[in-house]
Amino acid sequence: MEDYFPWLIENAHWLWLSAGVLLLAGEMILPGVYLMWIGLASVAAGGVAWLMPEMGFTGHGLIFAVLAAASIYVGNQYFYNRRKEQAPMTVNTRGHDHVGKIYTLASAIKSGRGQVQVRDSQWPAEGPDLPKGARVKVKAVDGIVLVVEAVEEQ
Repeated sequence: MEDYFPWLIENAHWLWLSAGVLLLAGEMILPGVYLMWIGLASVAAGGVAWLMPEMGFTGHGLIFAVLAAASIYVGNQYFYNRRKEQAPMTVNTRGHDHVGKIYTLASAIKSGRGQVQVRDSQWPAEGPDLPKGARVKVKAVDGIVLVVEAVEEQ
């Protein structure tokens, strides 16, 4: 077993490159994106180990740790936070499309509850007591309930 350690230390670049390729292959199999950043850091550490073998395995490990942390941080900032700012998640938030629109009450709002006619369906509504047929504006959505206010007729 002792004969293998000098070979591993002399060929550390192969160890880093192999680990990087395995991590990148794992990224294709497993969901998520973090293996990609660690795999890229490992490949980069393999390149550094190939170009500068005198740093030793500890130095290469330090390079790997710094590159892995930096790549995860940059990837998170660039891909995730930027995407959130540009296009917020809209999965299962169809009700929020109704905010600001004006509809007609399908049934009177009594004790704070009623029904709003939205195209070919009726949605539950909350708001001030209003008679059937009154025009209301959606000011918020709470689950599937449209929170409405009266529209003043002009």
